[in-house]
Amino acid sequence: MGATAEAAGGRLTTHVLDTASGSPAAGLSIELFRIEGDRRTSVKTVVTNSDGRCDAPLLAGDEFSTGEYELVFAAGDYLRGQGNALPEPAFLDIVPIRFGMAEPKHYHVPLLISPYGYSTYRGS
Repeated sequence: MGATAEAAGGRLTTHVLDTASGSPAAGLSIELFRIEGDRRTSVKTVVTNSDGRCDAPLLAGDEFSTGEYELVFAAGDYLRGQGNALPEPAFLDIVPIRFGMAEPKHYHVPLLISPYGYSTYRGS
Protein backbone atom coordinates (compact mmCIF):
# COMPACT_ATOMS: atom_id res chain seq x y z
CA MET A 1 0.00 0.00 0.00
CA GLY A 2 1.21 3.58 -0.74
CA ALA A 3 2.19 6.29 1.67
CA THR A 4 -0.50 8.04 3.66
CA ALA A 5 -1.63 11.52 2.70
CA GLU A 6 0.14 12.87 5.78
CA ALA A 7 3.46 11.24 4.82
CA ALA A 8 3.10 12.43 1.24
CA GLY A 9 2.44 16.02 2.37
CA GLY A 10 -1.34 15.99 2.06
CA ARG A 11 -3.67 16.14 -0.91
CA LEU A 12 -6.81 17.85 -2.18
CA THR A 13 -9.52 16.06 -4.15
CA THR A 14 -13.07 16.79 -5.28
CA HIS A 15 -16.06 14.94 -6.71
CA VAL A 16 -19.16 16.44 -8.33
CA LEU A 17 -22.55 14.73 -8.40
CA ASP A 18 -25.58 15.97 -10.32
CA THR A 19 -28.44 15.43 -7.87
CA ALA A 20 -31.08 16.36 -10.46
CA SER A 21 -30.08 13.48 -12.74
CA GLY A 22 -28.69 11.19 -10.04
CA SER A 23 -25.37 10.81 -11.85
CA PRO A 24 -21.75 12.00 -11.75
CA ALA A 25 -21.22 15.47 -13.25
CA ALA A 26 -18.88 14.59 -16.13
CA GLY A 27 -17.25 17.40 -18.10
CA LEU A 28 -17.63 20.10 -15.44
CA SER A 29 -14.84 22.70 -15.38
CA ILE A 30 -13.27 23.56 -12.01
CA GLU A 31 -10.68 26.25 -11.27
CA LEU A 32 -8.55 26.12 -8.12
CA PHE A 33 -7.30 29.36 -6.56
CA ARG A 34 -4.93 30.00 -3.66
CA ILE A 35 -6.04 32.88 -1.41
CA GLU A 36 -3.39 35.00 0.30
CA GLY A 37 -4.80 38.10 1.96
CA ASP A 38 -6.67 39.94 -0.78
CA ARG A 39 -4.76 38.11 -3.55
CA ARG A 40 -6.46 35.28 -5.45
CA THR A 41 -4.01 33.29 -7.59
CA SER A 42 -5.11 30.66 -10.10
CA VAL A 43 -3.37 27.34 -9.45
CA LYS A 44 -4.98 25.13 -12.11
CA THR A 45 -8.10 24.36 -14.10
CA VAL A 46 -9.39 20.82 -14.49
CA VAL A 47 -12.44 19.07 -15.96
CA THR A 48 -14.24 16.20 -14.27
CA ASN A 49 -14.10 12.73 -15.81
CA SER A 50 -17.00 10.33 -16.42
CA ASP A 51 -17.16 9.58 -12.67
CA GLY A 52 -17.43 13.28 -11.76
CA ARG A 53 -13.90 13.20 -10.36
CA CYS A 54 -10.57 14.62 -11.47
CA ASP A 55 -8.06 12.17 -12.95
CA ALA A 56 -5.48 13.17 -10.30
CA PRO A 57 -5.56 15.06 -7.00
CA LEU A 58 -5.83 18.84 -7.41
CA LEU A 59 -2.88 19.18 -5.04
CA ALA A 60 -0.58 16.44 -3.76
CA GLY A 61 2.95 15.91 -2.50
CA ASP A 62 5.20 18.91 -3.10
CA GLU A 63 2.32 20.89 -4.71
CA PHE A 64 0.30 20.72 -1.49
CA SER A 65 0.63 23.45 1.09
CA THR A 66 -1.68 24.51 3.88
CA GLY A 67 -3.63 27.74 3.58
CA GLU A 68 -6.82 29.15 2.18
CA TYR A 69 -8.12 28.02 -1.21
CA GLU A 70 -11.16 28.39 -3.43
CA LEU A 71 -12.68 25.94 -5.89
CA VAL A 72 -14.82 27.58 -8.57
CA PHE A 73 -17.23 25.19 -10.27
CA ALA A 74 -18.72 26.15 -13.68
CA ALA A 75 -22.09 24.68 -12.71
CA GLY A 76 -24.19 26.72 -15.15
CA ASP A 77 -22.15 25.66 -18.18
CA TYR A 78 -22.39 22.03 -17.07
CA LEU A 79 -26.15 22.21 -16.41
CA ARG A 80 -26.85 23.89 -19.76
CA GLY A 81 -24.74 21.21 -21.45
CA GLN A 82 -27.01 18.59 -19.89
CA GLY A 83 -30.03 20.12 -21.61
CA ASN A 84 -31.40 22.01 -18.61
CA ALA A 85 -33.36 25.09 -19.68
CA LEU A 86 -31.99 27.64 -17.23
CA PRO A 87 -33.41 31.15 -16.90
CA GLU A 88 -31.22 34.15 -17.77
CA PRO A 89 -29.58 34.83 -15.51
CA ALA A 90 -29.39 31.31 -14.09
CA PHE A 91 -30.10 30.92 -10.39
CA LEU A 92 -26.77 29.07 -10.08
CA ASP A 93 -24.01 29.68 -12.58
CA ILE A 94 -20.62 29.87 -10.90
CA VAL A 95 -20.34 28.06 -7.54
CA PRO A 96 -17.34 29.17 -5.45
CA ILE A 97 -16.32 27.23 -2.35
CA ARG A 98 -13.67 28.85 -0.16
CA PHE A 99 -12.04 26.67 2.49
CA GLY A 100 -8.93 26.32 4.59
CA MET A 101 -6.47 23.46 4.91
CA ALA A 102 -4.67 23.71 8.25
CA GLU A 103 -2.76 20.42 8.24
CA PRO A 104 -1.03 18.24 5.63
CA LYS A 105 -3.88 15.70 5.42
CA HIS A 106 -6.35 14.54 2.79
CA TYR A 107 -8.97 17.20 2.12
CA HIS A 108 -11.90 16.11 -0.03
CA VAL A 109 -14.34 18.85 -1.09
CA PRO A 110 -17.31 17.28 -2.91
CA LEU A 111 -20.10 19.25 -4.58
CA LEU A 112 -23.71 18.13 -5.04
CA ILE A 113 -25.46 20.30 -7.63
CA SER A 114 -28.82 20.83 -9.30
CA PRO A 115 -30.18 23.86 -11.18
CA TYR A 116 -31.57 25.36 -7.95
CA GLY A 117 -29.32 24.19 -5.15
CA TYR A 118 -25.96 22.85 -4.08
CA SER A 119 -24.22 21.52 -1.00
CA THR A 120 -20.73 20.62 0.07
CA TYR A 121 -18.98 19.15 3.08
CA ARG A 122 -15.56 17.96 4.17
CA GLY A 123 -15.45 14.47 2.73
CA SER A 124 -13.00 11.68 3.29
